[in-house]
Amino acid sequence: MSTQNSRLPSATASSSVADILERVLDKGVVITGDIRIKLVDIELLTIQIRLIVCSIDKAREIGMDWWNTDIKSSDEERLSGQEASDLAQRLESLEAKLASVKQAY
Repeated sequence: MSTQNSRLPSATASSSVADILERVLDKGVVITGDIRIKLVDIELLTIQIRLIVCSIDKAREIGMDWWNTDIKSSDEERLSGQEASDLAQRLESLEAKLASVKQAY
């Protein structure tokens, strides 16, 4: 029996770190966890941790694009005075429409 034939295949033997990283980013990895601190059956603190590691293309494919829509995501993306004014007007208009719908019911 040859020693080459008796070797067990290893995932790291055929894959480099770059290959593994490419697979993880392509498929995505989700890590979740909850931390709860209780004292005498009274919950004092709950922390929910949700982490997803994937490429931007994969994130967009599954419907995640908060970095494009979150206006508070960075200091560089602040609204100009005109944009803020337009947004405030749109908000007031929507609130008025919502109030009229609520009155109808």
